[in-house]
Amino acid sequence: MDVTLLLGGLLLAGSTGLAWRSHRRARRAEAEAAGLRLALDAERHAASHDPLTGLPNRRAFYRYGAELVADRHRPAIAAVVVDLDDFKQINDEYGHAAGDTVLRTIARRLADYAGDDLVARLGGDEFAALLTGAAIDVARGRPADRLSDVLSTPIPLRDSSSPIPLRDSSSPNPLRDSSSPNPLRGSADITVTVTASVGLVPVPPGASLAEALGRADEEMYVAKSARCREPQAAPAHPPPGTASPEIPRKPAELARSKAGGS
Repeated sequence: MDVTLLLGGLLLAGSTGLAWRSHRRARRAEAEAAGLRLALDAERHAASHDPLTGLPNRRAFYRYGAELVADRHRPAIAAVVVDLDDFKQINDEYGHAAGDTVLRTIARRLADYAGDDLVARLGGDEFAALLTGAAIDVARGRPADRLSDVLSTPIPLRDSSSPIPLRDSSSPNPLRDSSSPNPLRGSADITVTVTASVGLVPVPPGASLAEALGRADEEMYVAKSARCREPQAAPAHPPPGTASPEIPRKPAELARSKAGGS
């Protein structure tokens, strides 16, 4: 056999094997880089979004909201603060899984109402938004009341055969896992109505996001106090010699009373 041909064949085989190994290393490196990019994107999303509702979180809302409010060429904006009334009763009576269902439903309704506008969950049962367009056109009615009506539509907690949907097991720190008892399991369909107190104020040019949210928060507490003062049914015939029972105030109103020194 010709030695030259033999050496040429060996060199060709070696170079082919080297190219194949290099190709495999390149493909592996590309896959690792893609995985790192996905992990980084997931980490960034987790850092800026609420894991339960999928809405931007407080940190993201303040970052993007401040930029939007400071834009000199922005459209008219209204700052909105939403707080659910007596939400703790849902958790106490039906469990945290039911509370999660309510929060996800409210978040979805608020996002649908806002469209492309910025909406966030600030924490607990408190949400915020920066609205534009017809949603804040006061000349067409009371937008805060309209939004409150949208959010206060009855919420079904489960159907006749399935338990309340639990949080994704892959989510960090789930409030309940699939082994936790479901207080609604085996019961009839349940629908709850959770009212929402809404504060909505226009954001004038030159105002900061913190100032606008502070005013919206004040308006929200005005709306919540008005709900607390709504007449409630009292006993038709109180016992002789006893005073009419005082209508109990809700925790939010009590907290504001204490803060004011009353």
